[in-house]
Amino acid sequence: MVRKVFGTDGVRGEANTYPMTAEMALRLGAAAGRFFRRDHSNGHRVVIGKDTRLSGYMIENALTAGLTSTGMNVLLLGPVPTPAVGFLTRSMRADLGVMISASHNPHQDNGIKFFGPDGFKLCDAAEHEIEQFLADEIKPAEPGNIGRARRIDDAGGRYVEYAKTTFPRRKRLTGLKVVVDCANGAAYKVAPQVLWELGAEVVTLGVAPDGTNINSECGSTRPEAAARLVRESGADLGLCLDGDADRLIALDETGHVADGDQIMALFAGLWADAGRLANGTLVTTVMSNLGLERFMHGRGLALERTKVGDRYVVERMREGGFNLGGEQSGHIVMTDFTTTGDGLIAGLQLLAAMVETGKQASALLDNFTPVPQHLENLTIDAGAAPLASDMVRGVIAEQEKRLAGMGRLVIRPSGTEPLIRVMVECEDEALMHEVVEIVSEAIRDDATSAALSA
Repeated sequence: MVRKVFGTDGVRGEANTYPMTAEMALRLGAAAGRFFRRDHSNGHRVVIGKDTRLSGYMIENALTAGLTSTGMNVLLLGPVPTPAVGFLTRSMRADLGVMISASHNPHQDNGIKFFGPDGFKLCDAAEHEIEQFLADEIKPAEPGNIGRARRIDDAGGRYVEYAKTTFPRRKRLTGLKVVVDCANGAAYKVAPQVLWELGAEVVTLGVAPDGTNINSECGSTRPEAAARLVRESGADLGLCLDGDADRLIALDETGHVADGDQIMALFAGLWADAGRLANGTLVTTVMSNLGLERFMHGRGLALERTKVGDRYVVERMREGGFNLGGEQSGHIVMTDFTTTGDGLIAGLQLLAAMVETGKQASALLDNFTPVPQHLENLTIDAGAAPLASDMVRGVIAEQEKRLAGMGRLVIRPSGTEPLIRVMVECEDEALMHEVVEIVSEAIRDDATSAALSA
């Protein structure tokens, strides 16, 4: 039986290490091909995009071999943002979309994300079925039914044109200077092009990928360089994308960072005023700041929380008929425009708000005072399970009692990295830091004891 390979956002790991090997990518492609060709009919197609990681060539070729071996026709998009794959899967009437990316992770990691024919990420049930095919011998197609592969040279251009349609008609960005940090990732061509074509003066950062510099000292997880560039160039706004451009962290004209929570607050307020916020509700995760929740309730609006992962946000949005959601980390999902988080299109909506209101970014991105929050990322060896320990559970229960009525404690294993994340939110900052330290120490001690006794 094949070990479970899907996490919270597809398959992810260190390149050339299970499960991100060429062999597994080939088998995964064949399994996905079998899943979508269960009727054994011909003519099925799949689009494959990737970011700029060196290992993307290896994974792309292996996936293509696996997919074509089961009769799927493959359309290779080259480097494009993750949301472009969702858009082009639907636009090109494909049965399946695949994005090769590890998002905000360092270059040595890579990942594989799957999209269904509707452009939305596959649900857990579909991923489980693909894993069932992986567990068995995958029967290849007959020689006459082997799939074909071809490159789509204008994939980026198609996405550029679509992205521009989400900006208000007859409006331009003339007179605005925008710093865009593309993290040396998938949007390094398309993001500056869209902004320039809409009339902005564009200052670029992170647009020289070499296969190993994606997310390195740049992008949504490291906005410091972009913030300096905003101040030095006198820009009106900074847009920081991650490696696959499905996240946005914004910088106002002073270089101050606005995370996904502040961006969602802005959009929720504007959309509610315009009667556009479906069912008066914003969907976000357990990690979003309590200040955002208070902002929404203060406006007479609702906030729903899901577990961490933009796919779970999207699932709840679709279930409830909501059109705005996202994560503090910068995934902004607007189903009026996109099927997944889209950093560039979120940036365009922020710029549209600046154009239409005449306000500076600093005025638009200061919607609530965040409750103090501290996040600790604990590296845990594979196989360790400290959250199952009675000792750790007891410590967590004790600290939750201390926070009762004053704050929140959120502990979760990362679905994309070998980490356990400990987040405490509390008005009393001294108590907040103390709780983080106590819980983190308990987790580390249990993981160390388990390693020594193994």
